[in-house]
Amino acid sequence: MALPPPRPRLLCPPLRRLGYEEAFREQVRRRDAVIEQREPECLMLLEHTPTVTIGRTGVRGDVLADADALAARGVAVAETNRGGEVTYHGPGQLVVYPILDLRRRGRNLHRYLRDLEAWLVALCRGYGVPAHADSPHTGVWVEDRKIASIGIAVRHWVAYHGVALNVTTDLSQFDLIVPCGLRGVTMTSLARETGTVPALADVALRAAETFAEHFEMTPAPAAGARETP
Repeated sequence: MALPPPRPRLLCPPLRRLGYEEAFREQVRRRDAVIEQREPECLMLLEHTPTVTIGRTGVRGDVLADADALAARGVAVAETNRGGEVTYHGPGQLVVYPILDLRRRGRNLHRYLRDLEAWLVALCRGYGVPAHADSPHTGVWVEDRKIASIGIAVRHWVAYHGVALNVTTDLSQFDLIVPCGLRGVTMTSLARETGTVPALADVALRAAETFAEHFEMTPAPAAGARETP
């Protein structure tokens, strides 16, 4: 009997705190390396410094705070080329940027988005949170509360950007914006839903392991370990 083909390798650098602009530059470098088949696919595990990002369909009017209010909270603003509208990134939020080659996965963006949702739902349920992704809006929810957002981009069928999962995020920061263009939406987190304080490094480790399993890949090196500052 023929052996099954080996699983694709998934490079998993350690969890890091990184500014949004620096992270974007790294994504582009890794994306181009995957396009040119110079490097394996990659899962970037990050915690951003406080930043409001405006996606391709976002509008400045959905940033409710003025420049002085944002500066008082130490929040930067960045326009970006991911799909979606306005969101917030900051400490306590796990941001995952899969740099994946969709040429080997059917070149199907809709399926990729649904796969990301299914993986996040399983990750949240592993913490006892009854998450779902059957809302008419992309993302992951707990009842009518949003716990994770998704926004991607693709170049030459290699996907980049990704997902943001609220773990111990300061949810009051979302009051600065209209999250994902959804007025009145309530944001939530693993901490709020479980009444515990999950360690971000532990969630990152579990996220990398479950991502590799869901997408049938082999993670390398050890996923989710935090680098020493």
